[in-house]
Amino acid sequence: MLERPVTVAIAEGLHARPAALFAQLAASQPVAVQITRPGGDPVPAASVLGVMALGAKAGDRVTLFAEEDDAASASLETLAQFLQQQEIA
Repeated sequence: MLERPVTVAIAEGLHARPAALFAQLAASQPVAVQITRPGGDPVPAASVLGVMALGAKAGDRVTLFAEEDDAASASLETLAQFLQQQEIA
């Protein structure tokens, strides 16, 4: 299992629109990715409701997980880059 910790930089955190865009991006990846906050249960990154339920705010640490495979590292990095944006266009 690969994991990638990341700090959420999106000003409004993972609420409504950012969560939907993140989930859409996760769904387009070639591997299934999960996301969690410290001490929480992992949820599918492609689930808008699951991502919103994390309640992650700007500055919170989250961890992305994926089963190890050739595309997993690139998928985790793509999703981490999304979370590190300060603003969503």
